[in-house]
Amino acid sequence: MTALDLIKNVEVQTIVGPEYSTLANFVIDLGDKAHVPILSFSATSPTLTSLMSPYFIRVAKNDSSQVKAIGAIVQAFGWREVVPIYVDNEFGDGIIPYLTDALQQVDARVPYRSLIPLKATDDQIAAELYKLMTMQTRVFIVHMSPTLGSRLFIKAKEIGMMDKGYVWIMTDGITNLIDSFNSSVIDSMQGVLGVRTYVANTKELENFSIRWKTQFRHDNPSILNAELDVSGLWAYDSAFALAMAVEEIGSGGGNFSFKHVNVSGSSSIDLETIGINQNGPELARALKNLKFKGLAGDFRLVDGQLQSSIFEILNVNGRGERRIGFWTQKNGLSKRMLDETNSTKYCTLNTCLGPIIWPGDSKQRWRLLIYQALMLVMSLLSQVHQPIRTTVPQRIYQCLSSKSMMHDHDFNRNGQTTWTLVLVFDQLTYFSQFKRDQ
Repeated sequence: MTALDLIKNVEVQTIVGPEYSTLANFVIDLGDKAHVPILSFSATSPTLTSLMSPYFIRVAKNDSSQVKAIGAIVQAFGWREVVPIYVDNEFGDGIIPYLTDALQQVDARVPYRSLIPLKATDDQIAAELYKLMTMQTRVFIVHMSPTLGSRLFIKAKEIGMMDKGYVWIMTDGITNLIDSFNSSVIDSMQGVLGVRTYVANTKELENFSIRWKTQFRHDNPSILNAELDVSGLWAYDSAFALAMAVEEIGSGGGNFSFKHVNVSGSSSIDLETIGINQNGPELARALKNLKFKGLAGDFRLVDGQLQSSIFEILNVNGRGERRIGFWTQKNGLSKRMLDETNSTKYCTLNTCLGPIIWPGDSKQRWRLLIYQALMLVMSLLSQVHQPIRTTVPQRIYQCLSSKSMMHDHDFNRNGQTTWTLVLVFDQLTYFSQFKRDQ
């Protein structure tokens, strides 16, 4: 049943949808004419904001909210040229002006924009990637649907664009659903960076996820390892908000009816024949004024849409993604989630991120494992109140303190300042090297 049928014939009080930004304009126009609130948890294009409809409520993050986080990553590594690769439709086009502005603010230019048709064939994708290979720029930002994005990365790996020297950054349109990708897609994305909305892991979310997975497995026994993404959480919060708003209006004696206008000579599909929801203005007002703690975080609408302040930065490595840091409007980049009241200075350095495995950096992974193991040891030591003697094998210590490693450009580029570890070890009164007898 279409949105027109729902409003004209069923006379619904509100519509939760549409699913895609490309379908939103018509539905929003219908809602505006009929005074029917349109709640969308997945139409994220910034262009929809310009419609200025009082009945369009976006229970999701505007795509433009992530561009400063992406710009911060570009600034941290000093990249001066970046090429966006995006789908050729309203969803893809909407973010580009905001992304370009964010990149210009960190002294990065966009020498070329790569458009991929929504229904591009593998040959069309390959042709565009080969064109990019002829250019000097090696830093790409990918903004498209997960389906198209997965095909792009598979093809990029096939033609050698996932080798050392290339940098790929995904917007949250792909990163939010990365857990749903199969192993072949993940394998093609090794070393890719991504940003996505940060969702705090609360007890309520854990309980809901358990119930959701149980029900999902019951309904879809053939689908394994399904994960709930942020769009699903926004959908749940949308339904919860709607129930609260209806309860508020209903308790006040709201008029849940439509007023019809007779228009002679109109066709059965003429928009002028649509009735007017008598309760629409009150329902829209109640929804916009709601504030509560949802599964996806604080539910608070400003200008009819959710506000975003925290993004997590991920690095695809091994069988999935690994968090390497956060970005907030107040603190910039950080390895850990900082309290918004924290007085830490705004960070724009790559040392504010955890270690990164870049495309083609498979030889660096063993170093990453050593680094992570040492960080775990240091974390455990900080929780122990009594002296502990820490032993590090001589081979590892020599590796970390060797001149070649301490001045390894790639290693230091990953944010792994090994010399600081050595300094810490040397200062520990209970530290000793282990040397095996020959």
